[in-house]
Amino acid sequence: MNYTLPFIPSRPEKPRESGITMVMDKGLSLRECENMVSAGGYIADFVKFGFGTSAVVGSLEDKVKVFHRAGIRVYLGGTLFEAFVIRGMFDDYVKLAKRLKLETVEVSDGSMKMEHSQKCEYIKKLAQDFTVLSEVGSKDENVHLSTAEWINGMKSELEAGAFKVIAEAREGGNVGIFNSAGKAESELIDEIIAKVGADSVLWETPLKSQQVWFIKKIGANANLGNVAPNELIALEALRLGLRGDTFFEYLPEELKKNKI
Repeated sequence: MNYTLPFIPSRPEKPRESGITMVMDKGLSLRECENMVSAGGYIADFVKFGFGTSAVVGSLEDKVKVFHRAGIRVYLGGTLFEAFVIRGMFDDYVKLAKRLKLETVEVSDGSMKMEHSQKCEYIKKLAQDFTVLSEVGSKDENVHLSTAEWINGMKSELEAGAFKVIAEAREGGNVGIFNSAGKAESELIDEIIAKVGADSVLWETPLKSQQVWFIKKIGANANLGNVAPNELIALEALRLGLRGDTFFEYLPEELKKNKI
């Protein structure tokens, strides 16, 4: 912080296990990446090149270098992993990740059918060389997992070697852990927190209202993902109680009496 205020929650230093912020890059230019790093690279933990954008975006390798120099871990979207797998090209995917000098990969099955045992095998193989983020939940709004399927899937993928499991919401924030209106599936989330653990999950929260909900639910160090690049600093202010939505979260009771 540029100056000191009391009653500000502490944030762990990078690389961190909790309080993670994952930014979703849906096609930033190299200059935009440099600008993001200049403004808030010290805040971002991961950048995901969303879905299959890495196949068509310009200056891909240079973008990776910009983020790596800032201490930001980069990975390719889970949809791209599935695009390789469905074509029988898993080994080519591994070669691509190594060629780009990535240390992190995402394993998902949100767009295609995949035996869960096979998904866990991919996690085990990749965890030998990479930090693995595995995503649970479908991108199809008509596919609804039971609470038990969410929890069992997350537990088994963590046991297979995933660093964190990602709770699916897509870039629109209207599937998976959120309903079609973008509202949190609170009972499901409560069960996940109770049986998997809040720190083991990276919650996809592309909308400000969703970020606020999780910060109030879990605290300043909730793991939040699919954050827009231009919302990186604004999210950190939310975490610290420096926006109206979370203004009173960390203040002592005597100061909360001034609440409007």
